[in-house]
Amino acid sequence: MEQQELQRIAQLVEMNRQKMTRIEEQVTKLTEIRLEQLGVIAALKTLESNQSTMIPLGAGIQLPASPKGDTVVIDIGSGVQAEKPREEAITILEARLKEVDEVLNTLQNEYMETEKVVTELATTFTEAAKNLQQATEPQIEEEETPTKSKRRRRKHGTELTLDD
Repeated sequence: MEQQELQRIAQLVEMNRQKMTRIEEQVTKLTEIRLEQLGVIAALKTLESNQSTMIPLGAGIQLPASPKGDTVVIDIGSGVQAEKPREEAITILEARLKEVDEVLNTLQNEYMETEKVVTELATTFTEAAKNLQQATEPQIEEEETPTKSKRRRRKHGTELTLDD
């Protein structure tokens, strides 16, 4: 295998590692979305019991509230908000949660496949580099063998001693 082929394999390894990094970022974001949806579903179920709750306003401030109706306002897409009964809102959120889980599973499978490809490419690269190095070592040794090192011999009396 030539050096150009090794460079191509190294580039493929790097590209696949970057792909794995992007997948990890997407999984992290989707996990955060999933946790948020689970929290909202739990909050909506708490509201069904007509218990008072706290509504976060931001900056560590919360507003105590008691639900008076059976409806909530939900984003139904493209920034459009609609008033829906709590049960329907929970159903919508659970469907969204299912979609997020499916995307997470797809991304995790893609990550594992990419990881296998990176492992295979890295193994191929290592073996090819080792073979290339072994192939070049005998040539270097052959070049060194024919040339004898010529030492200059000093004339008698000009040799250095430990006393000098």
